[in-house]
Amino acid sequence: MLQNLLALCQITQRTISTASRRHFENKIPENQKLVQEDNGIPVHLKSGVTDALLCRATMFLTVGGTAYTIHQLAMASFPKKQD
Repeated sequence: MLQNLLALCQITQRTISTASRRHFENKIPENQKLVQEDNGIPVHLKSGVTDALLCRATMFLTVGGTAYTIHQLAMASFPKKQD
C-alpha cells in the first residue's frame, strides 16, 4: 500500500514537472500603443466594438438602477392606505 502511494506521488511529480508549457505572446506593448495613440477617441472606447458595448451596457444598468431605486424610495415614502 505504501509502495503504491509513493509510486503515485513520484508519477504525479514527474508528469507535472515535465509537462510542456504553452508559450503565449505578450500583447501588452501592442495594447499600450493602441491606448496611447492620439486619435481623438476616448480611452474607454479605443479597443473597438466590445468596449462600446460594455460602455453602453454599463450606462444602461446605471441609469436603470438609479431609476428603479428612486421608484422604490417613492413607493416606500407613500405607503398604501389600509381600509
